Amino acid sequence: MEEEKRPQPSEGLFADGQLVLWTLCSVLLPVFITFWCSLQRSRRQLHRRDIFRKSKHGWRDTDLFSHPTYCCVCTQHILQGAFCDCCGLRVDEGCLKKADKRFQCKEIMLKNDGRALDAMPHHWIPGNVPLCSYCVVCKQQCGSQPKLCDYRCIWCQKTVHDECMKNSVKNEKCDFGEFKNLIIPPSYLTSINQMRKDKKTDYAVLASKLGKQWTPLIILANSRSGTNMGEGLLGEFRILLNPVQVFDVTKTPPIKALQLCTLLPHYSARVLVCGGDGTVGWVLDAVDEMKIKGQEKYIPQVAVLPLGTGNDLSNTLGWGTGYAGEIPVTQVLRNVMEADGIKLDRWKVQVTNKGYYNLRKPKEFTMNNYFSVGPDALMALNFHAHREKAPSLFSSRILNKAVYLFYGTKDCLVQECKDLNKKVELELDGERVELPNLEGIIVLNIGYWGGGCRLWEGMGDETYPLARHDDGLLEVVGVYGSFHCAQIQVKLANPFRIGQAHTVRLILKCSMMPMQVDGEPWAQGPCIVTITHKTHALMLYFSGEQTDDDISSTSDQEDIKETD
Repeated sequence: MEEEKRPQPSEGLFADGQLVLWTLCSVLLPVFITFWCSLQRSRRQLHRRDIFRKSKHGWRDTDLFSHPTYCCVCTQHILQGAFCDCCGLRVDEGCLKKADKRFQCKEIMLKNDGRALDAMPHHWIPGNVPLCSYCVVCKQQCGSQPKLCDYRCIWCQKTVHDECMKNSVKNEKCDFGEFKNLIIPPSYLTSINQMRKDKKTDYAVLASKLGKQWTPLIILANSRSGTNMGEGLLGEFRILLNPVQVFDVTKTPPIKALQLCTLLPHYSARVLVCGGDGTVGWVLDAVDEMKIKGQEKYIPQVAVLPLGTGNDLSNTLGWGTGYAGEIPVTQVLRNVMEADGIKLDRWKVQVTNKGYYNLRKPKEFTMNNYFSVGPDALMALNFHAHREKAPSLFSSRILNKAVYLFYGTKDCLVQECKDLNKKVELELDGERVELPNLEGIIVLNIGYWGGGCRLWEGMGDETYPLARHDDGLLEVVGVYGSFHCAQIQVKLANPFRIGQAHTVRLILKCSMMPMQVDGEPWAQGPCIVTITHKTHALMLYFSGEQTDDDISSTSDQEDIKETD
């Protein structure tokens, strides 16, 4: 009996084989499924990229739409799919090919010049109309039903109900809507192309048909500025304007983008720069190149949409300290239309190294904001060095300011720039100035410094001439250290005001010192720094969001002009 109960060796081996088989299946099956899914995903991505490359639409992938969205082809609710950042079409992944065949994107130029400038029909696309939009026929709200419904014109942005879409509405002329004075019509570019073939350049005749208020706008956005917010702004501007007016400066340099101004009437173009002060300086340098080429008549007026950190120039011009999407892009365009033209001084900063055997050419910079030597330049230099090593860690404004605070606190303890008055000589309009025991010297062209501080006016009852950006004068101040800079920024102290001048000359006699021009820092040995006036830039000033200090400053400036 006992022998019968014992398991046979073959049965034990079979059980062990089953266990091994199930173990292999449990391990290999998930690996196989994961591999198969990744393979299918990569195939879908390659398929999408191939469609995107051949399509005339500007398709962009998205994992999640921000509000309820319906496919323009199959009319089903979608979460993951693609959208065109030129015309606003939204489709499911499987309907991309059908959408390409069924719907036409915005035409940059018309295929023929048979249509007049004022005879372009509406270009309607179905569904996904903007929130709080109203029908042009019955004036009732559109897009309120939970399905693909109603229509939107991709040029004038007007919306209409399905039941209100009559032949009269479908075939009526498009007036390009609220922003018609900013849009370059496709028919205009078609006519320009025909005129160039006929070797004619009288573009004013064409512009007269568009009205005296037509001031076409060119968008120059830095897609890397402001935690990559510029990339999203590019799509929003393409939907509202002609895509040919919108450029990414990381792909198309400003000097090439600004050649579009030469196809527009004289003194009519405006430019909106979306980026930090560095991007603005890059665009203004391109404008100077246009002057060298003899294109003064096509010089545009420049507005700023501030992205990133430290936007002191945009703050001086009334555009604020930073843009984080708090106002819609449509309001940004309205602000540009309401802005007034002003002049901005631009300065040449020449740095000549000292030494008898130095054969290098002097370094030249163009200054819009300020030049400094001392603790604020040291903080910028340390920040710049660490950002170059790990740029992905410096994508947050709060983090960037925290890093600046860290380096400022460190310099308060170390005082690397002490006894600056013994290392430099300062001349204002040829006259040498005796300096107290300073750690830094700041030469200002604009009213704001250090992320929103009015440095020259300061605080208290002391009266000083207002800092202006169009008077051909520089304001020169001194600081006693990093802690003094922090006190100035929170309005607990005033800088040491040295004076105003048309020309500033600074001689660094010994040692290495940190310097910066408009936030671009470097370490500099013994040298001579000469700052002289270079040219004027045509800017746009927006007065709609002024602070009380700005209003009082503006009124004081007007009083000065009247007395002059």
